Amino acid sequence: MTRIQNILEKAEREGAVRRVRTDAAVDVMPEPALPVAPSTASPLSMPHSVVGHAAPISHPATPSLTPARLVSGAHLDARLITAASTDATVAEQYRALRTRILHADPMSPVNVVLITSPGRGEGKTLTVGNLGLAMAQEWQRRICIVDADLRHPQLHRIFGLPDGPGLCDVLTGRATLEEALVTLEEHQVTILPAGNVPAHPAELLGTSIMRKTMDLLRAQFDRIILDAAPAAPLADVSILAPLVDRVLIVVRSGVTSKPSIHDAISSIEPSKLLGFVLNETA
Repeated sequence: MTRIQNILEKAEREGAVRRVRTDAAVDVMPEPALPVAPSTASPLSMPHSVVGHAAPISHPATPSLTPARLVSGAHLDARLITAASTDATVAEQYRALRTRILHADPMSPVNVVLITSPGRGEGKTLTVGNLGLAMAQEWQRRICIVDADLRHPQLHRIFGLPDGPGLCDVLTGRATLEEALVTLEEHQVTILPAGNVPAHPAELLGTSIMRKTMDLLRAQFDRIILDAAPAAPLADVSILAPLVDRVLIVVRSGVTSKPSIHDAISSIEPSKLLGFVLNETA
């Protein structure tokens, strides 16, 4: 039985036994296209992992972006468990996921990660939010979370952001990137919400302005996490994949079907696929 078959069988089996309400992050696989065991099992051996802190990231000489909006006291969704820096099991799983991403490929740093899922309701947006907050806490570095799911944007809701411009407004020329960025001061994280979504948002992702926007973000932030639309049958992930370092797929235990997982995998270039996050595992 292949490792992919293993994780698919485990997702179905555990979902039939027990569920937990909160998202539970799993692992990042050390090689592309091979899933890993869930976090309830012993950690996988990471033959290429590096022990210790990552070296500082050098940025090209680019004028600094100054987010126009600074928010204090935002009312975050209670499911953003890592915001409180607790020692809860779920929060620790997100921190473990953060560490595995950091050390996933020492030969090619994973600084920009796209997170998607086979369908809606898998928990990808909460995974994005919790992972971004965990990264900001651990390394005290510049973290940016981007809502690139222009079909059903949710990041502004879970972070309690006020209405304002976002990625769509930048791509359509209605706002500058500085005007669209929002910094949550107490959490040391910057968010680029989706903004005012037009009737046909997906076409915006393939524009040269999107590529330039990602280049600017890369120059200003140490880690960037994108929340993207479901991988299949939509084209959004394949459009965004060339702009990121790697892709993670969020799978919901006992809910996500095998065919939908296979469809999601087939829509992503194997060299870009970093691993899976298994949600609601026992």
